[in-house]
Amino acid sequence: MSATADDESQQNFILAFVLGLIALVILFVIGIALYSQNHKARTATAAAPATVVAVVTETVAVVIPDGASIRVEGGTVNFYFATGSADLAPRAAEALAVVIKGVEGGRKAVVSGFHDTTGDPALNEQLAQKRAEMVRDVLTGLGVPAAKIDLQKPAVTAGSGTDAQARRVEVKLVD
Repeated sequence: MSATADDESQQNFILAFVLGLIALVILFVIGIALYSQNHKARTATAAAPATVVAVVTETVAVVIPDGASIRVEGGTVNFYFATGSADLAPRAAEALAVVIKGVEGGRKAVVSGFHDTTGDPALNEQLAQKRAEMVRDVLTGLGVPAAKIDLQKPAVTAGSGTDAQARRVEVKLVD
């Protein structure tokens, strides 16, 4: 019986080690992606106008010249994307921290992807889904339990507002 317990203990250790290693690899990939986006933004801002960051009470807006941005208002975080891109804006960590804090407080994150009305509607649908999955994957990679993230396709995926406002992933924190 002791040999069986030792084998089970070793299997549990190996499983925990492999899962930890997978988590580290995911975090490493996310870090590289965020670093490369930040590096591109810094290079672009050397020739482009300065990045605008506005903070108003409970609203945080981060605007990036290439079209990717983030806006946090109350219990909703909007990740806006550049045309044809599923890359998160640099400095997304601040907005992701709001979502993580909400989930740690017992809330659930509902993730929905939207697109603009320019171009091929079928490709836009796929891009909206890819963007929503990217936000979900980053959240799970940062330790948010998958059970606390609900990926929902909205009834109307064409977002409202300007094209730049329509290309977004909306994360709502719900009880």
